[in-house]
Amino acid sequence: MPQKMMSVKMAFNKKEDWENFLGIIDDRQNMYDTWDEWHEAYLKLKNQLISEGFEVIDVEVDLNKLAKYCRSKGIKIDGKARSQFVQE
Repeated sequence: MPQKMMSVKMAFNKKEDWENFLGIIDDRQNMYDTWDEWHEAYLKLKNQLISEGFEVIDVEVDLNKLAKYCRSKGIKIDGKARSQFVQE
């Protein structure tokens, strides 16, 4: 019986949302300055996960839903919160 592939969800930010994204996050100092830099790192990680046998599911981040999610939970909009958001 074939083994079920493990899947992982990755938050994907659209280029046209990048400036707004940077404006709402609480960990701006830890984020790439440009979408192109972020996207290059995103693709590198995605390809690494695929090569390790994971199925990668891109989850496009809706900034309004992300902000609402974090407000409802009383948490900062940081990497941990973004990860939780895309998993749910």
